[in-house]
Amino acid sequence: MVSLYHNEGKGLFVDEAPRSEIGRASLLTLGFGCFFFDYDLDGWPDVFIANGHIDADIQKVQANVTYAMAPHLFRNVGKGKFVEVTNSMGAAFASPRVGRGAAYADINNDGRLDLLLSANGGPVYLFRNEAQGPAASNRSLRIKLIGTKCNRDGIGAVVKLTADGDTQTKTLHSGSSYLSASELVLTFGLGQRDKADSIEVRWPSGQLDRLPGAAAGATLSITEAKGITATRRFGSR
Repeated sequence: MVSLYHNEGKGLFVDEAPRSEIGRASLLTLGFGCFFFDYDLDGWPDVFIANGHIDADIQKVQANVTYAMAPHLFRNVGKGKFVEVTNSMGAAFASPRVGRGAAYADINNDGRLDLLLSANGGPVYLFRNEAQGPAASNRSLRIKLIGTKCNRDGIGAVVKLTADGDTQTKTLHSGSSYLSASELVLTFGLGQRDKADSIEVRWPSGQLDRLPGAAAGATLSITEAKGITATRRFGSR
């Protein structure tokens, strides 16, 4: 099964997968591309896993294991619990394929993260995130970092965003999945909140920038030691 290690502090990690739906659902799948991302913008990181076996004839040996497999999408419902929602994402999304690499990005500037999935011996699949139900009205704020003292993309920077007393912390990194790299923009789901109250960026150079809040519905460009230097509203070109 997939492992899900909870950081207990002081260097101790405990695998929570065996007693969670993530563990039970992944007993017979073989995962490759895997990452946390907030697909429904509720402020809780969800989990995507691209699945596919390495042996095309595996079913001859294990009747209940297939070469092509549907992916996993686990929704974070809080308190360390996840629920698989793959089958509710549409027939195309839940179709079996020999998944390998996977990455996320907002391809149409609507504030929601879309998915790119590669398949072994097959085409690449691009899934556009069209939120429905309660998630359709969730908002987000996206942050693009521009380093001056540190590296140009701000890789390694830690961004802390606070809204209505709740704080989210994200680290900007490059490679994010098996043979894949997602966009270098941080997406913070705000749920029904219409703004962030404060933003803090700790750059790899040691520079610490504390910024005032900003309205949801935009991508902010934050330049090291200069603050917000550009704002691009969702839906604009």
